Amino acid sequence: MIKVCGMRDGNNIRALERLDINWMGFIFYPGSPRFVPDEDKYNTAIQSCTKVRVGVFVNENREEIVRKVAKYQLDFVQLHGDESPNFCRQLQEADCPVIKAFAISSEKDLQQTADYEPFVAYFLFDTKGSKWGGTGRRFDWAVLEAYRGDIPFLLSGGIGLENVRDLQLFTHPLLAGIDLNSRFELSPALKDVRMVERFVNQLRNFLL
Repeated sequence: MIKVCGMRDGNNIRALERLDINWMGFIFYPGSPRFVPDEDKYNTAIQSCTKVRVGVFVNENREEIVRKVAKYQLDFVQLHGDESPNFCRQLQEADCPVIKAFAISSEKDLQQTADYEPFVAYFLFDTKGSKWGGTGRRFDWAVLEAYRGDIPFLLSGGIGLENVRDLQLFTHPLLAGIDLNSRFELSPALKDVRMVERFVNQLRNFLL
């Protein structure tokens, strides 16, 4: 599965929908340069998206998340902050499937996933940084050999076109998908469609 995150522009969304990708991510964290304001042109672009829709939040209150899930018909809620297992449980009970992101730099960072397992659909493993959200850098994927949980995960963090061969060599029984963002951008929230297409084609050709 391939997820392209940090989308906002309607024309850009339409162009990427023609590619063999599966999910699109929309960031509702005001601190991100890819933040989606509550404006008609962005609302329409997201509401008409034909791919699986993922809303990204950082320490947002439950009511606002539930409101946005309903407004944009989000398929998943991706949480990048300090959200607790109980918070994830509350969203699960509100019919908001959760992807919980974890910043990873060592095997120790994987230990915190266990408490979340009953309340999430997926984990997302990203590179640890000093701020919320992505860093545009890779972490050492070998760390994930220590992941022994039962929840499938998405691999994120600085993945670019140059990493296709590395992805072909990386294996884990619970790897569910690849998350793409900043390494494919012309500017924040605007993806280079041709570059994404090259990545998708090279990766898909290997997997066939």
